[in-house]
Amino acid sequence: MAVPKRRLSRANTHSRRSQWKADNAALQTQRIDGREVTVPRRLVKAVKLGLVDLDR
Repeated sequence: MAVPKRRLSRANTHSRRSQWKADNAALQTQRIDGREVTVPRRLVKAVKLGLVDLDR
């Protein structure tokens, strides 16, 4: 028979969440229009297609 999950105390929840850290985006250097720009890897194709404005 299925058993519901136990409730976690607020202190345990906050201590668990405080240990989580986000990683920095993996950057790649690309040559676009004769200049080298560093962009996240997931945006390389959009930059090459001109869908992302690099001046901002």
